[in-house]
Amino acid sequence: MAGPKSRTNRAAALHRRAAATAVAAAGVLDETRPAPADQRRQYELADRLRTAAAVLAPGWAGAPLDTLAPDTPAGEENPPFVRVGTAAPLDDARFPALVPLLGTGHLTLDVDAREPRAVGLLRAVLLRLLAATPAGCLLVRAVDGAGDTFASFAPLADAGLLPPPAVDVAGLRAVLTEAEQWVSPGTGRPRRHDRTLLLVIAGLPELTGPSDLARIEALAAQGRPAGLHLVVAGWPPPGPYAARPPLPEATRLELRTAYALLGDPPGSPFGGPGGDGPGGLNSPVFVDEDPGPDLIGQVCRRLAAQVEEGSRLCLAELLPPPEEPLWQAGSTDGLSTTVGDANGRPVTVGFTELTPHWLVSGRSDAGRSAFLTNALLGLAARYGPDELVLHLVDLGDGESFVEFLQTERDRSWVPQVRAAAMAADPEYVRDLFDQLAAETRRREEAGARAGGQRYAQLREHQSLPRIVCVIDNFPLLLATRDPVAADVLARLDGLARAGRAYGIHLVLAGAGDLGIGAGPAPRDSVLGQFPVRVALSGGGAVLAPTNDAAAGLPVGSAVVNTAGGLGGPRGATRGHERLVRFPDPHDAPETIERLRHRLFEARPEGTIPPVVFAGWARPLLRNDPRLRAALAGRAGGPAALLGRAVDVARTTVAVPLDPVAGRNLAVLGAGTGAAGLLANAARSTAAHHPPGAARFVLAPLAEGSAALAAGLATELAQRQRVETVDAAGLLAAMDGDGPAYLVVFGVDLATAEELPVERLRTLLREGPPTGIHLLGWWRTVPPFAALLEPDGEVDKLAAVAAVDVPGAMLGAVFGRPVEWRPRPDRVVLWDGPGERGTVLVPFADGEEPA
Repeated sequence: MAGPKSRTNRAAALHRRAAATAVAAAGVLDETRPAPADQRRQYELADRLRTAAAVLAPGWAGAPLDTLAPDTPAGEENPPFVRVGTAAPLDDARFPALVPLLGTGHLTLDVDAREPRAVGLLRAVLLRLLAATPAGCLLVRAVDGAGDTFASFAPLADAGLLPPPAVDVAGLRAVLTEAEQWVSPGTGRPRRHDRTLLLVIAGLPELTGPSDLARIEALAAQGRPAGLHLVVAGWPPPGPYAARPPLPEATRLELRTAYALLGDPPGSPFGGPGGDGPGGLNSPVFVDEDPGPDLIGQVCRRLAAQVEEGSRLCLAELLPPPEEPLWQAGSTDGLSTTVGDANGRPVTVGFTELTPHWLVSGRSDAGRSAFLTNALLGLAARYGPDELVLHLVDLGDGESFVEFLQTERDRSWVPQVRAAAMAADPEYVRDLFDQLAAETRRREEAGARAGGQRYAQLREHQSLPRIVCVIDNFPLLLATRDPVAADVLARLDGLARAGRAYGIHLVLAGAGDLGIGAGPAPRDSVLGQFPVRVALSGGGAVLAPTNDAAAGLPVGSAVVNTAGGLGGPRGATRGHERLVRFPDPHDAPETIERLRHRLFEARPEGTIPPVVFAGWARPLLRNDPRLRAALAGRAGGPAALLGRAVDVARTTVAVPLDPVAGRNLAVLGAGTGAAGLLANAARSTAAHHPPGAARFVLAPLAEGSAALAAGLATELAQRQRVETVDAAGLLAAMDGDGPAYLVVFGVDLATAEELPVERLRTLLREGPPTGIHLLGWWRTVPPFAALLEPDGEVDKLAAVAAVDVPGAMLGAVFGRPVEWRPRPDRVVLWDGPGERGTVLVPFADGEEPA
């Protein structure tokens, strides 16, 4: 008997012989084509199929690419079939091999883009689909973990049709997430799209896992009704995943050595229902070759130009013709303006009692500011200042709405604008809402006095223009969820409900759901008061979760929905929803300038410029109207001016220094900003007295305050009596005649011997009635809080201005929690028993520009 070694050698030899036989057989089989049974019938059938293919896939969809010029136009709709190659049952009997794709299913190749023929086929199929589809109607997302398959399609990136492909697992997953949002499974009904999304996977990246493959399979199973189609090369993936089933709803194409085998399309076998045999096309298919970078580049550049040209409108197209007189429309029944174009037809949206308020959502780079500017300029051109009043607010850091305001170069403005704010604080919005609520109550009371008249009737005998309040970057206001934000939301609810009946309208704009969950809402909720929803690119959150009309929007387009974001039948057949294109008004600055000048020249006599709040700018004391009035002798009693309130009117914030107990000023804070605030308070106080009528005693106790006090003394000496003392000299200064002002930089630095606590407390309480007031700076809070008597009220001692002091540190002063978060260039003043302080922008230092 043979030993184990000889048996092993014999088995190995048999294995090598069997493997060689299998390799030889595979080569023979690859070179063997499916043989037709009847050549004459094959000629006839090939001729009929060529004729059918010319009808089913004309032009780019099915003609040989070398016969097409780059400027060959697309069809009017998505091609139902696309060519993948040439079927050749006989050498001289050939016809185009077509597969149904868009609207029907998907396409898979058994090899990925590491195979050169697969690369050529993928490029050919993608070029055909893009060129055969109306420009902008087919969006492509690509994954290429196998090479540089899509480099020739780069001109489509800027047009939003084909962004750079994903090349790693993270990119693959991001693409799959976008596709899943397009499909949105589980919403209870299939989605419909005016655009089609094509996901092309040239090769799966390394580290692709089974969960990623499962997501691809789920998309294939659910994508067709939602307008999502896949072309996947290398399916099933090789290696451990080779046993995965075919992709659902997909036509399979298997590449052999010299030709390819085309499987049955989903639900429609080539052999007909109940056909026998293995299935698939009974003919070898020679796949299309690479179209080449020149043809691809020319077609892609043409498509990109068509998309850009198709989305390019000019501002003048949204405005009344320039030869028409301004302000021909009346606002009694509402306001309306053209916001864009939908397939050559203007789309008009307005403000009425049924559509009183708008939500506008989109990324900051998606043209949100352009859309708002277009709408507002259109309103201003159609409705005069007696018909329309605008309040414009931007909570972001940009210079929004500058087209409506005076500039250093151009002193004209749009006369409908009553007030505007840029980089506005939450307190500004709260004050604006308070003013609008007060105007609503005034109109409501006027209607009640007139016997229950409605807004339209009231307008017959009094001037009641409609008011449109626009707040951009609204989510920034709610980001912190502090008490001011809660106040604003509470006012928003009441204002949105009551204002709609009295011609007061709101436009809230920003990114995402605007911080208020802007999905579907009952009609009686606050969001139910905002039936007009405008979704730009990235702004689909303001639409209903089941409405995906904003998916894949390019920049310069928007979905305008007047039914609270609800969906419905597709595209233009929705009476309450339109997909519009709109221009960027900044592309036509001359048009804006001409319109602003026309509006400015037509303004009624006595029209005043809008009050403008710029959150980044600090006012100058020398420009303050109250200071000028004081210097002219027209002011009332003496007062310390601190800055401008964060409100619509930009009110000057003043601390009256009347002969009443407690009429002093305490500035709390450790920084130089507190010292500067105190210095401006002293300057403005001096301006309220005739020359030589008041005495100012300066005490620079804090380190570094001597230079500031010296400059202040020189300035004050031009108008009043001034002396500078140290801590020991303060007690003597307290005994002089009034009116006198002790300006102390660093009260907390005086020792108990130099300035006894009881003596200081008596000065604060009893000094003002005798004409002696303290303007003091405490660097820390506890020394000032120690002056308060048990159960004493701080307003009996002084008005308190906090500079960069957190609210938690002020509780000891007011005997209650204080909600305040310091912000740069902001001061909060408490003057009186009110619970809420006044937030203000302090005057700039003497040499600091505004």
